[in-house]
Order: sequence, then structure tokens, then C-alpha cells
Amino acid sequence: MTFQANFLIQVVTRIFWFFAQIAMFEIIFERVPMINGWTRDQYFAFMATGMLINGIVETFFMPNCANLSEQIRTGRLDFVLVKPIDSQFLASLERINLAMLSQVLLAAGLLIRSLMRIGEPISVAQLTTYLLYIGVGVSFFYSLMIVTACTSIFLGRNQGLYDFWFYITVFARYPRSIYDGRDANRFEAGEMIQFGFSYIVPILLVVTVPARIIVNTLDQRHWAGIAMLSAIAGLMLARGVFRWSLNYYRSASSWPFREGSGP
Repeated sequence: MTFQANFLIQVVTRIFWFFAQIAMFEIIFERVPMINGWTRDQYFAFMATGMLINGIVETFFMPNCANLSEQIRTGRLDFVLVKPIDSQFLASLERINLAMLSQVLLAAGLLIRSLMRIGEPISVAQLTTYLLYIGVGVSFFYSLMIVTACTSIFLGRNQGLYDFWFYITVFARYPRSIYDGRDANRFEAGEMIQFGFSYIVPILLVVTVPARIIVNTLDQRHWAGIAMLSAIAGLMLARGVFRWSLNYYRSASSWPFREGSGP
């Protein structure tokens, strides 16, 4: 909040992007009743879910993971490592981007509006499961960011974190069924994208699963299990990569840091 003009510009930019996305799909749904099994309001519930996950990640973790790369490059990570608190926890939650909270609020508003228009009752168990899988999605994307940020220890500088985040989340902005390539008239690469981002790096499932849960259309129950396991495995991998990478970190004094060697 020190630079208030920059804060306002970020908020206005997010609001513009939000309404631009809605306007584009409003135009599409004026011409077609549904897109690959998603009705207008179901699709907006999916869009709100993706925005919600993305907004939480960019509010709490993106600025810290980007800053972690810079701390590694300059040696300022020393000040994180010597403090009496878990280093990954501090490096992940040192600061927050308040401007991104606007996207979280807008996404929540869009979700509520879409569910009201659908008109189906939402049970407590359904809402609880939805919130659980929002956490699954956030955890999975956080893991990707930590692993990417840790590469700065070996590369010296990693300015591609934001680019990586943008390109990887482009695919998650659309439901898994969009990439269905079983129809011979569709491009076969769709099946490759669908398989790779569902079972190898399941970025499609961690967004599609909670969206289908909240609109009550989840017919493939094993998707929920894959999404949950991928988030748990991702967190374990991120923890392991973070601790392992520190063994190769050279502090500002040019001495390699070894896990457990600090105070």
C-alpha cells in the first residue's frame, strides 16, 4: 500500500480482465446453448473456480516465490535461513499481494451468481468438499511454483517464473472436456493435452474437479482421487526439492549452505 497508484492500477487491471473474460463468453453463449456439456451458468461457475484458485495463489504465494528467486540470486536468502522459523514457510508467506484479493472477491461474486442462476440446492457436504478441493488446487499450483523458484539456485536467475505461471495456467482456464479429441473431426493434439494435463501434470483436474463438484456434475469419481494425490505428492516433492536445493545454495559469503548447519 506504500505505492497507492500502482495498487489502484493493479486492481483496475484485474477488474478489466475479469469483465473482459465474462463478456467474451457471454458472446459465445449467445450463439450456442452449451460448450462440450457445460451450460452457460455451469461454465461461469467453472471460470469462477479457476479465478478463485488463481487469485489465492497470486495473492499469497506468487510474490513470495518470485522474490525467492531474487533472494537466491542476491544472497539475501541468508536472512531467511538464519531465523528461528521454518525456511520454506517464511519464504512462502513473507508478504501478500493485496491487489490480487480483488480477483478473489470478484470470483466469489461470480460463483454465487452462477449458482443462484442454476438454482440447484447446495448441501453442506458439497460445499465442504468444494472448499477442500479449492485447497487441493491451491496446493498443487503452489508446489509447481516452489519447484520452479528453486531452480534459481542452479540457474543463477529465473525471471521466467511469471511466464511459466501464465503458460501453465492457460490450459487450466478451460474445462477438461474442451480438449476431448475422441471425435475424428477434432485435432488429435487435444487428446494429448487432455491426457498429459490430467494424469502426468494434472492441472486440468485440480480446477475441473472442484467446479464439477459445486455444480454436481462430477461423474468420474477417480478424478477426485487423482487430484488429491497429485496435491499431496506435489507438496512432498516441493518440500524435498526445497530442502535438497539448499544444499547447493551459496550464501552471500560464498559458502555452500547445508540443511541443518545453521543455528
